[in-house]
Amino acid sequence: MSKILEDWEQKAKDKQKANKQFLQKLQTRRGKGVEKLLPELHDEAFSHIDCMDCARCCKSISPRFKAPDIKRISKYLGMKEGAFIDTYLRIDKDEDYVVKSSPCPFLGGDNGCSIYDVRPGDCANYPYTDSYDFFKRPNITYENSTVCPAVFYVLEKLKDKMDL
Repeated sequence: MSKILEDWEQKAKDKQKANKQFLQKLQTRRGKGVEKLLPELHDEAFSHIDCMDCARCCKSISPRFKAPDIKRISKYLGMKEGAFIDTYLRIDKDEDYVVKSSPCPFLGGDNGCSIYDVRPGDCANYPYTDSYDFFKRPNITYENSTVCPAVFYVLEKLKDKMDL
């Protein structure tokens, strides 16, 4: 395991303010080579991390369920869209559909996802460590650094590589 990941949860909490400031600075440097570092750092992070050992994202946060997600998942489950919404979803403060409860109702005891093949787009793209979305919403990324060890890992590596 990488030294960065030792006690990462506590380190992430301790570094929240600094990480938020770092991400805000990174956002202003968009287009100056920062994005090019992400795919390699993403791959490096996931060479140390197995999502099936963690599943903290599924246990503590919810993806947004957009209309195409709802349509695809309800069809996969053999449910009408309205019944799927009534059974599993609620509207949050941002007017997005999210799961009613945590952990995600589709998370299994083995940390597997029962709807993995048709999961919401947010789940498929999470934790956004290999794309511009990592910088696009710095508040979400710094919050995700306390949920996902890969986000924390990429942030720490970026801080080592950047002179900000």
